[in-house]
Amino acid sequence: MLPLDNNAAMRNLSALVDFSNLINSNLDLELTLSNLLLTCLSKFHTSKGIIALSDESGILGVKSSKGCNSEMLDRFPIVPVNSMRNNSILNDFIRENKFEVNVPIEASGTTIGVLLLGKRMMDGEYNAEDKEFLSTLINVAASAIENSIIVQKIKNVNRDLDAKVNQLSSLFDLSKEFSSIIDTERVGKLLVFSIIGQLLVTKFAVITCSDDDYELLENRFPEKELTFALGNCSKERFIEPMSPFSDTDEFKSFSDLGIDLIIPMKIKSETKGLILLGKKTTGTNYSRSDIEYISSIGSLAIISIENGKLFNDMLEKQRLEKDLEIAQNIQRNLLPNKLPRLNSYDIAAVNRSARQVGGDYYDVVQLDDHRVLVAIADVSGKGVQAALLMANLQAFLQSICKQNIALGEASNLINDLVSENTSDGSFITFFWGILDDKTKEFTYVNMGHNPPLLIRKATITKLKLGGMILGVLPTMIPYNFDTIQLEAEDEILLFTDGITEAMNKDKQEYSDKRLEKLSTSLAGETAQNILNAIISDVEKFSKGAPQSDDITVMVIKVN
Repeated sequence: MLPLDNNAAMRNLSALVDFSNLINSNLDLELTLSNLLLTCLSKFHTSKGIIALSDESGILGVKSSKGCNSEMLDRFPIVPVNSMRNNSILNDFIRENKFEVNVPIEASGTTIGVLLLGKRMMDGEYNAEDKEFLSTLINVAASAIENSIIVQKIKNVNRDLDAKVNQLSSLFDLSKEFSSIIDTERVGKLLVFSIIGQLLVTKFAVITCSDDDYELLENRFPEKELTFALGNCSKERFIEPMSPFSDTDEFKSFSDLGIDLIIPMKIKSETKGLILLGKKTTGTNYSRSDIEYISSIGSLAIISIENGKLFNDMLEKQRLEKDLEIAQNIQRNLLPNKLPRLNSYDIAAVNRSARQVGGDYYDVVQLDDHRVLVAIADVSGKGVQAALLMANLQAFLQSICKQNIALGEASNLINDLVSENTSDGSFITFFWGILDDKTKEFTYVNMGHNPPLLIRKATITKLKLGGMILGVLPTMIPYNFDTIQLEAEDEILLFTDGITEAMNKDKQEYSDKRLEKLSTSLAGETAQNILNAIISDVEKFSKGAPQSDDITVMVIKVN
């Protein structure tokens, strides 16, 4: 039989081997840090620990913690990693919060972070054997942490590349759109929707130039002051994108208006138009990629504008024929090509327009590896105007999803963006929520939409919490949100009023009551079967009468 010390050494060795196998079997930084902390807390019987790592600027920040409240974590000092060994502020934090272990984490000869552990709850202080084991444990973890950080950087690069690919794909689609439009006003609107949806800009102007005359196609700046500023500048001064501006008097007036970027639209090196943009609502500066994207769209737009001016009389009849074709393309592009496959949810959806184009919309967006955003909307009006407004909403939604903003704050932002860029009394009823594939939680906001139905064991709960209809007014009262813990076999039914207000030949409505009764009878069915049953029942009810409104339904079944 081995002596006690040898037994302890064998246990430590076994623990290190198991730990090494565990953290090197994945490249997830959060999981690696969590396993390191849990191993330390279990081994040394302490109740709290912190791992802080250096960011790209060399400043320590808490990346993982156990047993520490938010107040403590908020007070973690801002410390450069290269000076943490003798930093009095960090030492005060360690002493005040009774951390007994302070061990640097080093990888490839460089300090990348620090591990803090609290007092042992049993067995007294940390002895030499504990410290030696801890040192070995951190050495094993350091390479895994470094690899995880590298992988995360690669993922970020790939995400940027994906964004660039999406922009290129968008440009390709827009090139087809612009090439089929000859109406100058519509080119200006499509140009605006493309830019503000992608970059979240609320102040903008699109201007065409003829000699030294300027025509405002779209404008959200004070018209009188903008006309004065343009009158002081010859179009030959606008050769390249400009941001920031010079301090000369002729350009100072642009700055005073809140214009942050001027992009010339040129044909054969001659400036034919200008795109003026205010600051982004996110507060960030325009990147080189943003300027290239806007310039590319501007080039497409100005060619279309010039073609429209040259051939407008000859193509007038064709313009009318293209009108619905363009709107149909926009409508198709709004809807997801396919729905994501999830472990905890089965999702099915359908959209049927009453005319060639409609104002209904739904979307399912994968936010990360376990969260999915679902949305459904109904734009006031029909036809091209509704389709363009919905394209605007879809662009805002896609852009906001990339910002990783909380749902309540995102609801306030999307309402402000829509309300500032709609006119003629247009509005949207809108509902969106986030499904968590891990926790089975559903967080939602209802903006004046038909309340979706949560059906659980034949009992219906209507998801009403939210606020006013989207786009009517800027946000004055923040939207409310709610989070629901879902259970297996729960069913969430999202729909537009084209279902409940479907008319039969006797002018009777399908009604909410009939929909609720049918939905509760479909327990145990798949999402697709539930969807098919609802559409079939609506068609049966309204047989002999024309479809009076757009129909959109989404069914979410919890596994």
